[in-house]
Amino acid sequence: MSTGGVQSLQRAFDLLERLADAGGEASLSELATASGLPLPTIHRLIRTLVTLGYVRQNSNRRYTLGSRLIRLGETASRQYGTWARPFLSQLVDSVEETANLAVLDGDEVVYVAQVPSKHSMRMFTEVGRRLLPHGTGVGKAMLSQLPRDEVRQLLERTSLPAYTPNTITDAAELLDELDEIQQRGYALDESEQELGVRCIAVPVIGGPTLAAVSVSGPEGRLTKEAVSRILPEVLAVAKRLADRSATV
Repeated sequence: MSTGGVQSLQRAFDLLERLADAGGEASLSELATASGLPLPTIHRLIRTLVTLGYVRQNSNRRYTLGSRLIRLGETASRQYGTWARPFLSQLVDSVEETANLAVLDGDEVVYVAQVPSKHSMRMFTEVGRRLLPHGTGVGKAMLSQLPRDEVRQLLERTSLPAYTPNTITDAAELLDELDEIQQRGYALDESEQELGVRCIAVPVIGGPTLAAVSVSGPEGRLTKEAVSRILPEVLAVAKRLADRSATV
């Protein structure tokens, strides 16, 4: 492949990522400002991506991510989940509670893998389920790793609906909590997504995509004392996932 071909491929993927960063929709001029590329170059690349189905032009002449990306993203998520499942199984064996792996896809958290606990009362978060990140432990863990300007833009697009009375619905309060999460290395969901459920989540730093691993269970069993005992296990698994992904 020629150097020009490689450069064109890099630029095309850069435009897709910039569309995603913009919330999935942007004009050619906005993409030019964000990428620094000339408008004729962007137009040529975008038209190719439209032809292939990876980008779609709306009636208002703005461009959005195309539906053909869904299959690629879903397949990649499933593969990542399958690859990570043995690590989650080890975590469940250690802590005896349900373990999850989630990634940030656009503005949403997507659960890509889960290993349930053996307790009769356990947490079931369906693989493939999508939620807004502000109301989940894994979501807050991942948001803590993003530049705050990106987080603010995401919150403006999604708002902060209340899932329970405990959900953080104030952007400034959430941003303060994200700073605390970044410093301490883990996030807690204190019945913010579902009443009676506590979750501890740790970001997977350095993985192939922004991700977080979590342990969840009923508050009566996953007490604050239990969280102190479980935290080192979750941190260790998150590090093993990051280390392993760096070598494959």
